Amino acid sequence: MRKLRPDLTPWRSSRDFRLLWGSGSISSFGNLITYVAVPLQIKQLTGSYLAVGAIGLVELVPLIVFGLWGGALADALDRRKLVLGTEAGLGLITGLLLLNALLPHPLLWPIYLATALVAALDGLQRPALDTLVPRVVEHDQLTAAFALVSIYRNVNMVAGPALAGVLVASAGPAPAFAVDLATYACSLVLLARMRQVPPPTGAERPSLAGIAAGVRYACSRPELLGTYLVDIAAMFFAFPNTIFPFLADRLHAHWALGLLYGATAVGSLLVSATAGWAGQVHRHGRMVVLAALGWGAAMAGAGLFDNIWLVLLCLAVAGGADMVSGLGRSTMWNQSIPDELRGRLAGVELLSYSVGPQLGQLRAGSTAHLVGVRGSVWLGGLACVLSVAGLAAALPKLLAYDARTDPHAVAVRAAREGQQRLAA
Repeated sequence: MRKLRPDLTPWRSSRDFRLLWGSGSISSFGNLITYVAVPLQIKQLTGSYLAVGAIGLVELVPLIVFGLWGGALADALDRRKLVLGTEAGLGLITGLLLLNALLPHPLLWPIYLATALVAALDGLQRPALDTLVPRVVEHDQLTAAFALVSIYRNVNMVAGPALAGVLVASAGPAPAFAVDLATYACSLVLLARMRQVPPPTGAERPSLAGIAAGVRYACSRPELLGTYLVDIAAMFFAFPNTIFPFLADRLHAHWALGLLYGATAVGSLLVSATAGWAGQVHRHGRMVVLAALGWGAAMAGAGLFDNIWLVLLCLAVAGGADMVSGLGRSTMWNQSIPDELRGRLAGVELLSYSVGPQLGQLRAGSTAHLVGVRGSVWLGGLACVLSVAGLAAALPKLLAYDARTDPHAVAVRAAREGQQRLAA
């Protein structure tokens, strides 16, 4: 039972992690409220499916471009200052959304502009935010730290959209944006109390050549490349969220649409809240592959069953498998990537994290048009299983990775211990 309880060691041992965790838990709650409020507002203004769907296109390019550049900045600047500055910018944009919503006749183009700017700032912030954790917790506490971060993310994925739906339905989008703006204010106070996190010694100036060096490093390590490819394959083939409204219709369960969206988050939350065992895992490549296979198999089950409760159970299992895969990926990256490259590699990871789901929604919709909603879901799950199995066979170093003996992980651990001795 002790191994099932979340490991709270990072909370107890690191003041900066507590501040970072508190900031993230508050800010992500507000972000998810706005994430739901924006498409609901566009729907109210236009009544157009295309206008709502255009949000994904508006977000994708800024996220890709600025995600790569954000990775380079994270390796060259104080990561805390970078997160603090982008957090302030995100709060300002939310304020603009609030002002637009308060107009007698809100305009459409500022919403799209704000969405693109949010995607750009998120791309700049995410690599620095993700790479802050290894700088403020001990090397052997990384898995526990990421599990704790996952707890608030999954709680907010259920609570944020639920509150947003109530606020927008009862009073319009303005109160939702106001709540998000208040969360940014609280987040900034906590981030400002953290100590500085200067760049590694000898850090390079951000440049296109530096970004290319990060991409080359990722491609030079098959086990890292495998984690990116497995994640892209899992999301491309088995991410059917965009057709959930049609699936609810097909199952004659209109009342369950919110449950369909929240089921994977519930499964992820259950895993992250009982992830004490994950710190004992050393073969993270196998962890990623097996979990991705579980994700695909569970999604296939969600498409095959016609009972809504069995479908929800399959989605929850899929969410739990995705959480296991995420823990494995995050631990492998941060235990084996040199600190001077960690930001740029986080930018590369951001691409796999963002492009996969976007393309996956397109895949799900087009396949549903050809073979029906349930066929799209179960065929996608099956394709995920087959593609992940193929990638595992083609990249044996991914399955062979062992944090105890991998030379990259050993070198990073030795470098961290050397820095601690010098600091002492």
